[in-house]
Amino acid sequence: MRIIDLHCYPNTEPWIRCQGPYVEALAKYWNRAWTCKQEEEVVAEFAAAGVEAVLVALDLETTTGTPPCTNEYVKAMQLRHPDRIIHSWAAVDPFKGEIALQQAKKAITELGMLGFHFHPIMGHFAVNDRRLYPLFEVISALKAPVMIDVGTTGMGAGMPGGLGAKIRHAHPACIDELAADFPDLKIIAAHPGWPWVDEMTAVALHKGNVYWEMSGWAPKYFPPQLKTDIRARLQDKVMFGSDYPSIPYDRLLREWRELGYADAVMEKIFHGNAERILGL
Repeated sequence: MRIIDLHCYPNTEPWIRCQGPYVEALAKYWNRAWTCKQEEEVVAEFAAAGVEAVLVALDLETTTGTPPCTNEYVKAMQLRHPDRIIHSWAAVDPFKGEIALQQAKKAITELGMLGFHFHPIMGHFAVNDRRLYPLFEVISALKAPVMIDVGTTGMGAGMPGGLGAKIRHAHPACIDELAADFPDLKIIAAHPGWPWVDEMTAVALHKGNVYWEMSGWAPKYFPPQLKTDIRARLQDKVMFGSDYPSIPYDRLLREWRELGYADAVMEKIFHGNAERILGL
């Protein structure tokens, strides 16, 4: 069965470096070393798992003061391994103003990237902040989808003040409002959205332009109501993502299959919905 992984990070030195002070918190959160690998090692892990990866760029320069893992870097990595890395999400720091607008246009019109990923907690913003709407107007005009993290994060977890990050920035209500204000914008919520899983379910069901990928969470720990909804009323909305390198592929794929969903449902989750919704 084809497996499209919508949420993979490069896991190389530029990506680790750009996370700045969050690296220590992530190592504690995942209870393992949070260190980089060589590009060839990363691609080999995708191949061993049998996934077709969509890479994610990261720009947190405003909040971390560290250089971003740029769109150009991620796109180049994709182009070096087109059989295993099939597309890439761009990232722009919305607080960069006009620079962010120009980077967004370049990502789609020149680099040919899929769309844009936003990490509200790490970036210290909510996507329904009206100051960001000029950026979303540009993205909507480009007809590019966005992937927006929802729910809590390991970034800053357990550290004093969470390093200034506020989990409320990633509440489903922010996506709900953005989806209402930009009905032509295709939005993919990233991660199960804990502790607001029911709220995210409501948004995904109510807004026709909102979809959902379940990365960064071991499937065995999905709340019971989410497990039920994925095989029923959410089966045409949900897509697979790993949040690589957060959780090993062997565990993720095993636990997805242990949920006992029918093959027809798993076909949608692993590839069918991503093909239909994102043209992959």
